[in-house]
Amino acid sequence: MTALSDVITAVLLPAGAVFCLLGSVGLLRFPDIISRLHAASKAQTLGLLLVLVGTAVQLPLRYAPVLLLVVLFQLLTAPITGQIVGRTAYRVQAFDRGPMFRDELADRLARDGTPVDERPPREDADR
Repeated sequence: MTALSDVITAVLLPAGAVFCLLGSVGLLRFPDIISRLHAASKAQTLGLLLVLVGTAVQLPLRYAPVLLLVVLFQLLTAPITGQIVGRTAYRVQAFDRGPMFRDELADRLARDGTPVDERPPREDADR
């Protein structure tokens, strides 16, 4: 069983590290805030989960609740943070709405009575 757990760990830990690295590179290299948000939330979360599963294989079973709490915390906070950052970027016009097919958030904000003004986006919005 030790050889199998070593192989699983040898696969999961580097895979998780690669996803974390790719998420970090995407965060630095992507041109707009929405792409950066995607790289930060998706790749980093998957990378952390792979690292935690690879670690859990090597640890005694008594540490499983702690690792499970870390996984749950990550899975609960990453989408909420992404939603808040995305809406804030939308409201301050920090990204180009031109490529959007349909702007559902504008429709909802108009229905709620808090429409976003149609100013042109700032040039330094994504810096």
